[in-house]
Amino acid sequence: MNICVFCGSAAGNRQAYVNAAIEVGSLIYNSGSSLVYGGGNIGLMGIVADEVMRRGGNVIGIIPDFLLQREVAHKGITHLEVVNSMHERKRRMADLANAFIALPGGWGTLDELAEILTWKQLGLIHASVGLLNIQGYFNPLIQQMRLMVDEGFLNAKNLDQLIISESPQQLLNHLGVITV
Repeated sequence: MNICVFCGSAAGNRQAYVNAAIEVGSLIYNSGSSLVYGGGNIGLMGIVADEVMRRGGNVIGIIPDFLLQREVAHKGITHLEVVNSMHERKRRMADLANAFIALPGGWGTLDELAEILTWKQLGLIHASVGLLNIQGYFNPLIQQMRLMVDEGFLNAKNLDQLIISESPQQLLNHLGVITV
């Protein structure tokens, strides 16, 4: 199974985010799954990849050429695939993934999550999508999503398909990646 992780190119201001990234990497490895991610060596994305690699797992990074030129590519992973654009990166990650997880992050994480949820709503993908809500990081976004339902802009069944958990182990269990 290939698990695609969207997360920050920064580590954030709380140790809990780093700890969650390490735990996600460990759980992906322990499940016998491979990590698919944005190919960076920085922030939470680098931490998840490092943990999978440290344990001897398989990591597939997809990075656009312009980011490779900025020297943020992780050269120590199993496979680094260079693509031409951010759009191509997202498409390639989606093609490879059997499930998706979003950890805390910034604009890029929000963009990737929104696009994959849109693709799921449109039936372009059928994989499970999970949101790891460490220390309530995504609470305002979850409130916004509920408002979208309440105001008639999002069908409740589409929001219900998003698996939300505060625990990496519970999230990966609900995604069917591990069994507890």
